[in-house]
Amino acid sequence: MRGLLLVISGPSGAGKGTICRALRAKIPQIGYSISATTRPPRPGEEDGESYFFVDREKFLKMVKEGAFLEWAEVYGELYGTPRKPVEEALARGQDIILEIDTQGAAQVKRCYPEGVFIFVIPPSYAELERRIKGRGTESPAAISDRLAWVKKEMDQLDLYDYVVVNDRVEDAVAKIEAIIIAEKCRTRRLKNTDWYELFWS
Repeated sequence: MRGLLLVISGPSGAGKGTICRALRAKIPQIGYSISATTRPPRPGEEDGESYFFVDREKFLKMVKEGAFLEWAEVYGELYGTPRKPVEEALARGQDIILEIDTQGAAQVKRCYPEGVFIFVIPPSYAELERRIKGRGTESPAAISDRLAWVKKEMDQLDLYDYVVVNDRVEDAVAKIEAIIIAEKCRTRRLKNTDWYELFWS
């Protein structure tokens, strides 16, 4: 069976990264697409693990070469998903996570409408604001920009198949696990596999 492409989005501070790390710890065989970005590393982030950190000139060169499955400018920085590792993982039957913003998700949906699109939200706007401010990694102006972007992202909910409220990370991960199981049982996926042919032989 071809791998599942799991697209996970949500506003800054929703806990997407934490959920993705917990999901990968629970399901080690699941793949994770490392994005390229022009933004500087945050404390503890390493090149090639958290992101591929590149300058703007190199990023735009990769865009021209068609090296990205999707890319977008967010908060003044460029982010993109390298195409080749994603396509290779899906072809060999490996599920893979893309943790990307709503602009990128819209591009991916045009290329991979069979993907599974999940939007993560915090339990309330007040909690979202608390989380962003509590990180202590951004200036007041950057925080204001992120909070102003939230409504635009929430307006894109119709693009997604599922919404997961991240109140407790363990609960959010359990919901995404259930989504993965359900998606693997869809008739449209099974009918294109060797299993379906073998059943009738």
